[in-house]
Amino acid sequence: MSKPVVAVVGRPNVGKSTLFNVLAGERISIVKDTPGVTRDRIYAEVTWLNHSFTMIDTGGIEPDSKDVILSQMREQAQIAIETADVILFLTDVKQGLVDADSKVADMLRRSGKPVVLVVNKVDSFEKYMPDVYEFYNLGIGEPYPISASSRLGLGDMLDEVITYFPKDGEAKEEDERPKVAIIGKPNVGKSSLINKLAQEERVIVSDIAGTTRDAIDTDIRYNGKEYIFIDTAGLRRKNKIKEEIERYSIIRAVTAVERADVCIIVIDANEGVTEQDAKIAGIAHERGKGIIIAVNKWDAIEKDDKTIYRHTERIRQILSFMPYAEIVFISAKSGQRLHKLFELIDVVIENNCMRVATGVLNEIVAEAVAMQQPPSDKGKRLKIYYVTQVAVQPPTFVVFVNDKELMHFSYTRYLENRIRETFGFRGTALKFITRERKEDK
Repeated sequence: MSKPVVAVVGRPNVGKSTLFNVLAGERISIVKDTPGVTRDRIYAEVTWLNHSFTMIDTGGIEPDSKDVILSQMREQAQIAIETADVILFLTDVKQGLVDADSKVADMLRRSGKPVVLVVNKVDSFEKYMPDVYEFYNLGIGEPYPISASSRLGLGDMLDEVITYFPKDGEAKEEDERPKVAIIGKPNVGKSSLINKLAQEERVIVSDIAGTTRDAIDTDIRYNGKEYIFIDTAGLRRKNKIKEEIERYSIIRAVTAVERADVCIIVIDANEGVTEQDAKIAGIAHERGKGIIIAVNKWDAIEKDDKTIYRHTERIRQILSFMPYAEIVFISAKSGQRLHKLFELIDVVIENNCMRVATGVLNEIVAEAVAMQQPPSDKGKRLKIYYVTQVAVQPPTFVVFVNDKELMHFSYTRYLENRIRETFGFRGTALKFITRERKEDK
């Protein structure tokens, strides 16, 4: 089941970043060594009372004039409305209720989406509560007073947020058809690809980057099997600010990836793979989704006998953190190799859900350990007691060892490679968790 999405909307300087970092915990500021994985403060995984959700920040704009504030706030609120399950509307008790807040509140009220109104910077409830009551005038429900910096009132606010999440009974009724997210930069041919697969003009296609308006679901039947394709929206309008184009395409990619079983990352063959492609791919990789890289506009490339090899090498180099991803060279315009996409989707979904029996798994690991000794430090050698698979989507393995510190990343990668050699797991990430266990147990 996909995680609910909570969007944070608010004017500049109301404390969105502070709230974002506090709720996300340390994870948001950890810098990983994984190349291409986005570290922009745009989204984060948050857990509260056994409920996990994805939080997206629609802010980050510092406009100069009041007119620009309103237009940018409208743009942010619109994106939140389109992509989120719940909207956190953040205001500032010290600045008080301003006109921009009222305009956005009108939009949010009309959207029909659940809105939790939050009044930030309430460092003293005694002192500021009379000012908090003023925010009832927005007409979108009870204002929740918090202080993000002092971590006051966050529990009540989050309790309110999770009341809008689907209950367990509702979640089970979810559509069982495979969900495929088409992600990538604007103007690489995502909409054209879906139109060709659906054999009809379902999505507006134009040469202007970012003309897709909303994330659109398209039902497609192939060989008697039904699939749901999620087209990640580009931009509402062409934006001159490069950073904002990236921000919005990433926000939309995050929300689509959350819902998907498999992600098809569309790359323009003329441009080749870029750092922005790596950022978007990193979102799917971090969430353990099945991944296919579709190199589009392949019919427009002049080829020799080494062209595919050169393109593949370049993709593997820039997307080195996901060597398992399947690569296919297609043309959405001519339909070249599109049948191959469906074959790969089925293979990747199967691998993402594959389970390996513990006995067989431990035979493979024992053989791997015999071929390459585990690392040691100061006379102490790593011992691997046993390995078991605990989850799918992605396949997740727990490795029980004598000392976690000795389980180097390189040795985990070695074990992963041996498991892949035996079982395949094409197109899906594998997750490894190391647990320490005393020998006498």
